[in-house]
Amino acid sequence: MVRKLVYFVATTLDGFIADENDGYEAFSFDGPEAVDLVAEFPEMIPTHVRGPLGIDGPNLRFDTVIMGRRTYDAGIPHGVISPYQHLRQLVASTSPEGAQGTEVEVVADPVAAIRELKARPGKDIWLPGGGRLAAALADEIDEVILKIHPLVFGAGIPLFGPLGAPRRLSVTNRRVYDSGFSIVRATWS
Repeated sequence: MVRKLVYFVATTLDGFIADENDGYEAFSFDGPEAVDLVAEFPEMIPTHVRGPLGIDGPNLRFDTVIMGRRTYDAGIPHGVISPYQHLRQLVASTSPEGAQGTEVEVVADPVAAIRELKARPGKDIWLPGGGRLAAALADEIDEVILKIHPLVFGAGIPLFGPLGAPRRLSVTNRRVYDSGFSIVRATWS
């Protein structure tokens, strides 16, 4: 089975994955949608909260996570330096100081890293953010899964950084909850 790079991220209705201060606290995670997401993607829950939530099962979809530096850095003020110890953790960064977690690998060339990973057997690769990294990896992304919250930020970090030209997606599945939350799956057309 061929490994896929999956951009699986929370977003607002107006296409922001974080607010102007890199905050994402407004994205609630409760209700039936949370139950469904955890059942399908238990590996998306950071290691430090898996135990308290009673999540101890195997990774179902992903064995690797690649995140942008700002996504990784969001956990540092909270003492989280290795957020996904249950996954191989890659941080895309050209910064010389690297990531703080010893289980975290810093990659300067995320495209080359993804191509190398896709050439090896394994589960899929999860891209949880950021927007600039998603734009840099757009040609490598095989599936987009959006957790769309019924929120509007008006400004912040966009779902994708500059792509150079519009890209069309084909929606393959969508699920809408009574809360207004929806999950949309898509692939490049």
